[in-house]
Amino acid sequence: MSGDPFERYQCQIVLPGFGLSSQELLKNAKVLIVGMGGLGCPSSQYLVSSGIGTIGIVDDDIVSLSNLHRQILYTPDDIGSFKVEAAAKRLQQQNPSVSVIPYCQRVTSDNVMDLISNFDLIIEGTDNFETKYLLNDACVLSGKPLVYGAIYQHEGQVSIWNAMLKDGSFSPNYRDVFPHVDESQVPNCREGGVIPTLAGIVGCMQANEAIKYLTRSEDILAGKLWMINVMSGKTQTIKLRKTSTPITALSPTIASITFEELENSRYELIDVRTEQEHQNFHIGGKNIPLDDLGNKLGLINSSIPIVCYCATGKRSVSAAGVIKKAFPGTKVFSLKDGINKLQN
Repeated sequence: MSGDPFERYQCQIVLPGFGLSSQELLKNAKVLIVGMGGLGCPSSQYLVSSGIGTIGIVDDDIVSLSNLHRQILYTPDDIGSFKVEAAAKRLQQQNPSVSVIPYCQRVTSDNVMDLISNFDLIIEGTDNFETKYLLNDACVLSGKPLVYGAIYQHEGQVSIWNAMLKDGSFSPNYRDVFPHVDESQVPNCREGGVIPTLAGIVGCMQANEAIKYLTRSEDILAGKLWMINVMSGKTQTIKLRKTSTPITALSPTIASITFEELENSRYELIDVRTEQEHQNFHIGGKNIPLDDLGNKLGLINSSIPIVCYCATGKRSVSAAGVIKKAFPGTKVFSLKDGINKLQN
């Protein structure tokens, strides 16, 4: 690139208190974005455009038609492609001077520490609580800050977990604010819906927090939770408190299995949906609803691998976690994406 290498950043460099020194901090920074969906797309675009030196992007999903209304990096031509591959190509075109590193993989308890080890800041744009908790715990154990974002229907949230404060302590983390969330009770975007502009707003706020943190701004959302309702236009920021519960280890990640893999092997199959859902449509196995699972573990054959399934793959993850605790020596899986797609 010819000319002044910082010419493209001139409008931010001239900001009061920013200057060349802050731009150098961004150039030398390494940011990892986990989840290249509705939040990862806008946050990555603005971080690339701002001149972050190295950006890693992590996702194992492919682009589908229903993604396009809010995942603005992708076009209809990308449908069926891996998100990180399409995103990396477009981000690199946007700013060739930035290093964009795609990781086409699912984040698990086995790889998360290695994934985050070379990055200064982690941004999570995931849509499942298992990964949110996993990233939070990994960042706490490694002493890294984590920019959190969440969207649902018309409401969004942003904070920065585990940021080091002036006194050497760390700001509250995800478990301080949300010690337990029942994933089966919280629909994802596909089930509950989301207005697309909300994803853009929250993703941009995450990028903004990253820039503020990396340029050593004192007024970041550490110890605060920013919330917005895009229907009313109202925002509010509340202060957060830290609890005394320590995080000492990572919880094992529940492995997923595809329907094709399921067909080719022998498993103890458990439908964790309601009895009515099971009667309407099922793929076999025992029907033990998630709400009854704790009292009916004795019905499960733990001598062979176990696969839990539900409509979308959310309740089955929760159920697999319960079964794994009861039978730690047994392999337990969740059917990826559930069985709803089999009815179409």
